[in-house]
Amino acid sequence: MTSKTTALRARLNQPGLVVAPGVFDMVSLRLADSFGFDALYMTGYGTVASHMGLPDAGLATYSDMVGRVTAMAGMARTPLIADADTGYGGLLNMRHTIRGYEAAGACAIQLEDQEFPKKCGHTPGRRVIPMADMVRKIQVAVDSRDSKDFLIIARTDARTTLGLDEALRRAEAYAKAGADILFVESPESEEEMRRIGQSFQLPLVANMVEKGRTPVLTRPELEALGYKIAIFPVTALLASVQAMTQVYQQFKDTGSSAKGTTPLYDFADLTRLMGFEDVWAFEKHYAEPD
Repeated sequence: MTSKTTALRARLNQPGLVVAPGVFDMVSLRLADSFGFDALYMTGYGTVASHMGLPDAGLATYSDMVGRVTAMAGMARTPLIADADTGYGGLLNMRHTIRGYEAAGACAIQLEDQEFPKKCGHTPGRRVIPMADMVRKIQVAVDSRDSKDFLIIARTDARTTLGLDEALRRAEAYAKAGADILFVESPESEEEMRRIGQSFQLPLVANMVEKGRTPVLTRPELEALGYKIAIFPVTALLASVQAMTQVYQQFKDTGSSAKGTTPLYDFADLTRLMGFEDVWAFEKHYAEPD
């Protein structure tokens, strides 16, 4: 078991909110990894969008996603929390997914109780499987991991269609099944978030999606409500797409980047971020003698 995995579990036992920004490709991964966060969150929405150009609607397979986990976790110094949707199938698939994500280097895996094909948690039309079926999936997940430090995050999407009481009932059942962290998706007010925070002793995830169904709150507000982890799955992606939209519009309008007003990351800094200094050092070390 990696030191990153044990570090994340240890961090959850310490005071304060764990802020886990979303990463969706290798550039965002390398950049976020340089800031010293306690954890990073491999967003399903953003990873499917950037890797496949498709909506987060159950189209990505286990093979698609475990490859992304392997690449991101292998490069990151920061513990990686990885979205695994519904586990990509039944109970046997769940066992395969747990073993694959853990071997790939993820420190925590997020599993949800939606029907297949799943949908992004802040979009309409989500349906959930029977609670008893998800309990069995969580039990399989817990039994299939190699180390107890590999954390199981159990997410319920029941709030939107079945109400908060049912979502709380399901989260309690998933906790009893052995989940390490609970994720009640899409509460629609601070009062609902407060009820969630008062209902459980396990660490809780707050999903902060700008213009989503849940209020986006500050660190002190989330801590006061009882949350332990705040994920920001698409904030960086939204900012990136907005900046790219402005740049591409300027190309369309003027045919050049000259006199552009969109703030740009320094090219030299990007070159360093991508690891070119290591390439130059390698080439210098192994240069043929004159």
